[in-house]
Amino acid sequence: MNQGCLILVGILVTLSLPYSHAFGRNENKIQTAVFLSPKFVLGPGSVENRFYYNVDFPKGHIAVKSFDAEVIDEAGNPIPLHETYLHHWVVVRYYVRKGVEISEFDDPRKFNESDYISARNSGICQNLGQFFGLGSETRKTSTHVPNPYGIEAGNPAEIPSGFEEQWMLNVHAIDTRGAEDKLGCTECRCDLYNITVDEYGRPLRPDYKGGLLCCYDHTQCKVKHGFEAVRRALYLRYTVTWVDMDRSVLPVKIYIFDITDSWKRSRSSTGIIAEHECKVEYDIESCDATGMGDDGCIGTRRISLGMPFGGYLIYGVAHQHSGGTGSALYREDGQLMCSSLPTYGEGEEPGNEAGYIVGMTTCYPKPGTVEISKGETLILESNYSRIRHHTGVMGLFYILVADELPKPMHALHTVVQTQDSIMVVTILWAAVALIGVVAVIAVAVHYRLKREGEDGYEAIGM
Repeated sequence: MNQGCLILVGILVTLSLPYSHAFGRNENKIQTAVFLSPKFVLGPGSVENRFYYNVDFPKGHIAVKSFDAEVIDEAGNPIPLHETYLHHWVVVRYYVRKGVEISEFDDPRKFNESDYISARNSGICQNLGQFFGLGSETRKTSTHVPNPYGIEAGNPAEIPSGFEEQWMLNVHAIDTRGAEDKLGCTECRCDLYNITVDEYGRPLRPDYKGGLLCCYDHTQCKVKHGFEAVRRALYLRYTVTWVDMDRSVLPVKIYIFDITDSWKRSRSSTGIIAEHECKVEYDIESCDATGMGDDGCIGTRRISLGMPFGGYLIYGVAHQHSGGTGSALYREDGQLMCSSLPTYGEGEEPGNEAGYIVGMTTCYPKPGTVEISKGETLILESNYSRIRHHTGVMGLFYILVADELPKPMHALHTVVQTQDSIMVVTILWAAVALIGVVAVIAVAVHYRLKREGEDGYEAIGM
């Protein structure tokens, strides 16, 4: 067999292989698991705000690709927000000393400090340490982490010696069946809950009209006189997708910004956690109380935040409550980096409940196009309608940041691994196939002419 034939065979073998084999790509299989929270029981007007420790979570050194959740009943049926309002759910990582048993319902205040270590996210708000979490918008908000990135968990190198990694789930749900004021119940208005002290018995500020301090676990919102409905068992069903962590996956860090952060830049400020006071919630005054003004009855908050980190923005999404009209992250010069807008439902079915935020748009900048520099100042903006008074609203913004971009490889390998370059890949493969066809024809013609020459015929054009 001559050299031309060997080249042809090589081309045909390459063409017959899938991309991953032809160019040595390491396929990392997506895995999915569905878990249930511990059961909680709610009746009309009642509140669930429990912290469940050592909940189910994928094992091993992994990279989480998405984390989704919703409230369901014992039959697995999704529950609409106008019956059970999902105020929020969050998932927090921690380390516990091996041999120390932590039950689902333990009170963290009773933990021995030497046996328990919080393993919070990378953000600047000390009291917002969750890795995952959303609220009423959870059903229609994408949590997918694009390739080749993932949220790393179970890294043996990060787990302190003698400890193991576990996860805590907090579910805050409010049963609004028969409520006198459904929106007021979901906004935790203190008068509707008849609350004057917090869950630890401390008196509330006179100007505190509503928020988390008035709808803690086992509180009761006011329902219509004579309304009756059965208490029912519910669960938070959460679905996790992940891949095994290897060199093909680049880890991202989680940062959460809060519009109520009181940080102010000074000559001595560094942007570290100790300088940030994140109050998490705030109130929106109505236009009637403040006058229409020039804002079109939209309440806008803007704050400046110094970045104690740098990296590449991979994903962003806001968390707002009913009345929210969107949130955005800007550079100091006004350049938009990421915006997130609410989707309001229009019907009755789960995922489309009228008057509720059922989804938030997300941003996925092309990797490498939005870089955050350490020490840079960013502007966070949160907007709410002021048509009516709102209590206990939130203006959080979650971002995922990568320290590095995928390392450049030889041209074809990079093209194959880049989803945005599928068309280029197709063209290249078509070109390779064409070359292979031409080679086959050339070899066939050469072989035929050679035979003809041997039989006394004169070669033409060769």
